[in-house]
Amino acid sequence: MNTIGRFITLEGGEGAGKSTQARFIRDWLQAQHRSVVLTREPGGSPLAEAIRGLVLNDWEEGIAPATEALLMFAARAAHVRSTILPALRAGSDVICDRFTDSSYAYQGAGKGVDESALAALESLSLEGLRPDLTLIFDLPPSVGLARAQARGDANRFEAETLEFMERVRAGFLRRAAQQPQRYAIVDAAADQAAVQQAVVKILESRL
Repeated sequence: MNTIGRFITLEGGEGAGKSTQARFIRDWLQAQHRSVVLTREPGGSPLAEAIRGLVLNDWEEGIAPATEALLMFAARAAHVRSTILPALRAGSDVICDRFTDSSYAYQGAGKGVDESALAALESLSLEGLRPDLTLIFDLPPSVGLARAQARGDANRFEAETLEFMERVRAGFLRRAAQQPQRYAIVDAAADQAAVQQAVVKILESRL
């Protein structure tokens, strides 16, 4: 993959504070005189944002795990082609709030979609792109769901059961254990200052 910028993804369960930390990382990198693009999934381009609306809507008929996975990767394919790759090739660092690991954790570990099917969709969608660094903001699901509910404006993922979120957490941690060179785990249950201090230490050592 011929890119100049660095691709950083943020992962974790509901209420882990990823969006706040994404903005912090953007500001930190800009202070290092880096050009930075901050984006999110599902979404990040006009087409991907339209698909986001389909994914997050609470459909009366429900949404099957396979349908959900297909929509996620459809949005991701548009996002990669329209936003992420152009920014990286232009020399900007890209910070993405969620990426492919979320599909393996939510649709895979959480909802039982076979990993080989997810891997096939990943190969089709990403054009060879892989994150340079993935930060997993880890905390007990009971804490994360309470934070998400207190925040208000919940989406249907934040309404999932505690058991589901336990499977999601296990999915993230399992992937991190398999590729420690790409992942770093952050204790998201700590206070914000401690979390940011841990993030800076990781950025300085990995980038």
